[in-house]
Amino acid sequence: MPEKQWGMAIDLSRCVGCHTCAVACKVENNLPDGTWWNRTTTEGGPAQDAPSGVYPKVKREYVTIACQHCANPACTRVCPVGATYKREEDGVVFQDYGKCIGCRMCIAACPYTGVRSFNWEEPKYAMDYSVGDIDAPAHQKHVVEKCTLCAHRLARGEEPACANACPADARHFGDLNDAESEVSRLVLEREHRRLLPEKGTEPSIYYLV
Repeated sequence: MPEKQWGMAIDLSRCVGCHTCAVACKVENNLPDGTWWNRTTTEGGPAQDAPSGVYPKVKREYVTIACQHCANPACTRVCPVGATYKREEDGVVFQDYGKCIGCRMCIAACPYTGVRSFNWEEPKYAMDYSVGDIDAPAHQKHVVEKCTLCAHRLARGEEPACANACPADARHFGDLNDAESEVSRLVLEREHRRLLPEKGTEPSIYYLV
């Protein structure tokens, strides 16, 4: 078990589906055109903001999805070169662009659809200059990418951009191995769920209900 296990508790009762977390992530990490590491979905269907249920009994619940930074990640077990690995110091599931050979085995093994992306071509951007943090890693052709929990911000003692930017205070970040942290307290005290628990990956992202 790592000394720390960074994780997040996302309060579904406070999330308003504003996409601020997704946009903050895209800007902070200077993501290429068409690439999103964080996305906002609803349980009603593929269309944005789709409600679930049948009129007049309908409801809309937003669920934001990114890499789950699993305690038992499926992706790390299949990577033939160790490019995707779990960091010993903090439990972050990380991607080493320098080692990645573009085989995309990690994408196939991950049960959480759409949390990884692959750069088929040289990354392109709407702006002709970088808008991301100076410490965010540069994007490369023919590598797999995903959420890093803003590892560059963690190195400076800051929380991920998505948690920092959430206007509804729905995202709570911290050390799950610290019983006194806010995120641990919320998981202990609040009813919650994790995505696809039957897969045995033990995600570090909890959804408070």
